[in-house]
Amino acid sequence: MLESMTGFGSAECVRDGVHVFAEVRSVNNRFAEISIKLPRQFSSYELEARDQVRSCLQRGKVSVFVQIKQDEEKQIPVTVNREKARAVRGLLDIIRDEADIKSPPGLDHILRFSEVFDSDNTLLEKTEQIWPLVKETLHQAIEGMKKMRLQEGEELARDCMERIASINTALDEVQVLSQGNLAAVRQRLAEKITVLAGNDVAYSKERLEMELVLLSDKLDITEECTRFASHNKFFIDEMMNSESGSGRKLNFLLQEQLREANTIASKSQNADISQIIVHVKEELEKIREQLQNIE
Repeated sequence: MLESMTGFGSAECVRDGVHVFAEVRSVNNRFAEISIKLPRQFSSYELEARDQVRSCLQRGKVSVFVQIKQDEEKQIPVTVNREKARAVRGLLDIIRDEADIKSPPGLDHILRFSEVFDSDNTLLEKTEQIWPLVKETLHQAIEGMKKMRLQEGEELARDCMERIASINTALDEVQVLSQGNLAAVRQRLAEKITVLAGNDVAYSKERLEMELVLLSDKLDITEECTRFASHNKFFIDEMMNSESGSGRKLNFLLQEQLREANTIASKSQNADISQIIVHVKEELEKIREQLQNIE
């Protein structure tokens, strides 16, 4: 089925005290325009994230937001660097002797030196371990967005198919009217010729018949109605069996449908047919608006 370019998806994954939240938004756009907002520590992975999103769509303006947090009890485990602690203690003893201070240095003095502590890899240093979790979360968010885009695409397809059905009904009416239209035009011409002949105006019956044949050919819209119906069939087939990127094909078919509608209106020279074609063109315009949001 068709896929809309409007969608939203979010996901959250937790592993080893790391919380990853991803949000993906998509709106209609002529091309694929992707904006990625990752934590500063993961900026080097922006291209990979962009490729991950691009592989799932062809068109649309997509905004991606990723947030990463760590549980407080899991953040930066700390250990004591014994060598630096002894070095600090020795330094304080030297200062005490040089300053002639009687009291020995206490723990509070040593703790003022952050060098005595070693921490494990921080979030910045652990990006390689965390990135697979980010990709998994982003994948889930993209799938959520795709699901919403497909659901909306189904609604758009249903609306378009109802309008195509209405257009087909209108074309049936046009074909019925066109058959009587030719006969009516021939009758009007015959009446005018009769009036002129009554005024002793000379005319060639062969020439008259030839003009009537040419006029009938100009007024005949059977070919246009047949092509229009064919375009409608292809339009429905494309929607039912569509793949990603069908929006461009459907827009092309819509242009052909509009061309046939304009030709029918100009050739028919019939007020009733022209009125029906106005309704047909209104339906086509509504379909065009819907197709603006189809991928």
